[in-house]
Amino acid sequence: MKILLFLLLGELFLHAKIYYSKVEPYEFRYVASNVSGEVEFIDENMIGKKLTSKAYLKIDDELDKKELAYLEEKLSTIENTVQVNEKILENLKLSLEKKRENYKQIENLKIKSRVEKDREFYDLVASENAYLSTQKEINNLKTQIADLKLRRAQLKRSIKDKTLRDKGFVLYEIDVKVGQVVNPSTPLVKIADTSKALLSIFVDEDDLEGIASKIIYIDSKKTNYKVSRVLHIADSKNISKYMVQIVIDPPKVFSKLVKIELKER
Repeated sequence: MKILLFLLLGELFLHAKIYYSKVEPYEFRYVASNVSGEVEFIDENMIGKKLTSKAYLKIDDELDKKELAYLEEKLSTIENTVQVNEKILENLKLSLEKKRENYKQIENLKIKSRVEKDREFYDLVASENAYLSTQKEINNLKTQIADLKLRRAQLKRSIKDKTLRDKGFVLYEIDVKVGQVVNPSTPLVKIADTSKALLSIFVDEDDLEGIASKIIYIDSKKTNYKVSRVLHIADSKNISKYMVQIVIDPPKVFSKLVKIELKER
């Protein structure tokens, strides 16, 4: 009987290894500022809670909004000016075509004096210059419009980036205070994705073979989970060990320690 028990225990040892892992959120994100400005508002009551579409941190954007309003007005004025100039250009084009035809008709007429011909020629050149000058002005205005549209996009992005929402994530920690002036790359908050959970274990090289097909037991209960990720590079801290991760459904409480067994089918 004892021999049979030893054989069963030996078989179990050969086909299952036990590991322990903390149940961690699927992902932690460190949110840094993309903009410069003074922190205007922080909803500290949201720490540890799931965020909604409501803003929980805001950087002052008053000047950005004022500049955007001024820019929109300026952009509208320049676009209207372009439309007017394009109508003027069309009229100049019609006038220029007429003057070219008239000059061709009198250019070789002997009954017209040199003075009359020169006057028609100079009038034609003046019209051509007016046409080209108007075209040049339109091109310059269109360049200004392109620059203003780029600035408008930058301002809209800045205004958007000055308000944090991160719906669906849990606010884990806040790294700034109201009144603090931040710059690009200043850490603002740390948030967690708790829609799933992650288990990380470290296995020997020999255990990597066939690991994707093994049955996963958590706290001695068989599950339908599969190995999600295998890092085939030895861990820097757990020397000669390789990290294996398992994505599971989120628990009610994170960070508890669970027992994991990988068994052969």
